[in-house]
Amino acid sequence: MTLFKTLDMADLSGKRVLVRVDLNVPMRDGAVTDATRIERILPTIRAVTEQGGKAILLAHFGRPKGKVDPAQSLEPIAAVLTEKLGRPVGFSADCVGPVAEGIVANMAAGDVLLLENTRFHAGEEANDETFVAALASLGDVYVNDAFSAAHRAHASTEGLAHHLPSYAGLTMQAELEALEKGLGKPEKPVIAIVGGAKVSTKIDLLQNLVKQVDCLVIGGGMANTFLAAQGKDVGKSLCEHDLADLARTILANAEEAGCTILLPTDAVIAREFKANAASKTVPVDAVPADAMILDVGTESVAAITAWIDKAKTLVWNGPLGAFEIQPFDRATMAAAKHAAARTKAGHLVSVAGGGDTVAALNAAGVAGDFTYVSTAGGAFLEWMEGKPLPGVDALKA
Repeated sequence: MTLFKTLDMADLSGKRVLVRVDLNVPMRDGAVTDATRIERILPTIRAVTEQGGKAILLAHFGRPKGKVDPAQSLEPIAAVLTEKLGRPVGFSADCVGPVAEGIVANMAAGDVLLLENTRFHAGEEANDETFVAALASLGDVYVNDAFSAAHRAHASTEGLAHHLPSYAGLTMQAELEALEKGLGKPEKPVIAIVGGAKVSTKIDLLQNLVKQVDCLVIGGGMANTFLAAQGKDVGKSLCEHDLADLARTILANAEEAGCTILLPTDAVIAREFKANAASKTVPVDAVPADAMILDVGTESVAAITAWIDKAKTLVWNGPLGAFEIQPFDRATMAAAKHAAARTKAGHLVSVAGGGDTVAALNAAGVAGDFTYVSTAGGAFLEWMEGKPLPGVDALKA
């Protein structure tokens, strides 16, 4: 992407390179339980060290709110980084000040150093100029490889870009290029699948997408709100009845924009929310008063896959049903496998993101077959909503 300065434009030899990475990984009893985010930053670290740069890693962990909290220290992650990188990773007990300065001063070309949690300082989230300057004094070049934190204008995600020559890391670059293909300048027709529990958490997303895509599939619990707004009885299903007017407005806006809204026409219902509960498929206008909609039915899946067959681009955020428990994962699995097959065959650009979405694609065994799967969470959602991302904007050439 020509709008952004990329790592291949930088001369890093002998330079102190501040690399903002995402190490906000899940941990239990002091051990990392999922190293996906660690593995994603390895190419950027290697790109720095192979050029003879000194890689100085900046990251946050948890929400310490400007105070030192040993339970939210990054120190245990240094050992995992060492293992994954295949070379020693040093650790500094502070990210600024004499401790960090002393260790950085003794680094040799190709060394890797992890600084302590930037959020142990209140100046990080406040994007305080004094704190930004203290961080900047440790480096000659700034590389942002943490798209997941790019929706925050913090010292290490946005402030540093105004103090040092700045570049997108390889993971950031891949994310930005994938997102450009997804909604920036997509090949049409574009289909978006949006699921999840509540309309209230995705109002901005739905309102933006109806202006951007050719077909919007609405699934999950939020589909019930739209069905109810159309006068259908959804029984005991999760439903935000107070948002009926908003749902009708979104439907009207979609019609005005020429966007097809695909709502379920049949549903898998049950009377208990538990794995392998007795269930059956019924038309959406025949849901019993004592039953819950927990997935979309086979007729609805067929309509979704037919649209995927017509589409050139797919953007996906949120499951179609209660995918965590069987048999209510079937629609999400079927649609995911169909999209993956179209992508592998070269017919579809598929971009997905959001925690539940990633989990669902992994459960279906197809995450690796999508064009791009974002682990960015909030930043991915805000990008889909059409909102500016300060950490990205600061990297523009």
